[in-house]
Amino acid sequence: MPRQPSYSRIAYAFGPGPVPPTIKALIWANVLMFVAAWLFPAITLYLGLMPDAVLRRLFVWQPVTYLFLHAGFFHIIFNMLALWMFGVELERRWGTRFFLKYYFVTGIGAALTTIALALLPGSVGGALWYSLTVGASGAIYGLLLAYALAFPDRPIYMYLLFPIPAKYFVMILGGIAFLSSIAGNEGGVANAAHLGGLLFGFLYLRVWRAGPMAEMKYRYVKWRMNRLRRKFDVHQGGRSDWDRHVH
Repeated sequence: MPRQPSYSRIAYAFGPGPVPPTIKALIWANVLMFVAAWLFPAITLYLGLMPDAVLRRLFVWQPVTYLFLHAGFFHIIFNMLALWMFGVELERRWGTRFFLKYYFVTGIGAALTTIALALLPGSVGGALWYSLTVGASGAIYGLLLAYALAFPDRPIYMYLLFPIPAKYFVMILGGIAFLSSIAGNEGGVANAAHLGGLLFGFLYLRVWRAGPMAEMKYRYVKWRMNRLRRKFDVHQGGRSDWDRHVH
């Protein structure tokens, strides 16, 4: 009996893979808040970011809560798609704890950048002072920066058509965000947060973790370990002083 030809199985995959629980929880939180704001629009005024409300009325929760609100359907779709596309690999690389810390550092940092720019005199500060900013875009831009630092030569398709290495893609986005943030219009309001996400992401990854602050943290941990050794009478030594070891 003639042998049937064998065909190799070909598996097709799209995207970075399964969604880990952390990113899934962030996506669900954004979706639920989007629905809540659609049903009760007034909550956007209390949870969205407005520099006047934060500084004058002390709505100090807004630099966190604004991350979970979005201005429209396409706004949340693109942000959550980017969170999935770039966040999955970063969480695998960093772990859940550091990923969440970085996400909120860049998101809150984007809010602080918006508030700082709102204090500037002239049209730039005036446009930001009473403007309402919503969306996870600041944190998403922080993830884009981290992705470019982790995978600098990996291509990202700009407008889904043109492959550009991740490092140049983020440079282009940063330039656009900077120019738009000083435009003094509604686009400048949103892009101030984008610029803040990029700035705080860079400072956290390249200065806090790898710069003088990392050295200070290392020295502190080493000092604490030495204190614990002395406290519990733990001695380092060779075979000759085995009786002094604490196991």
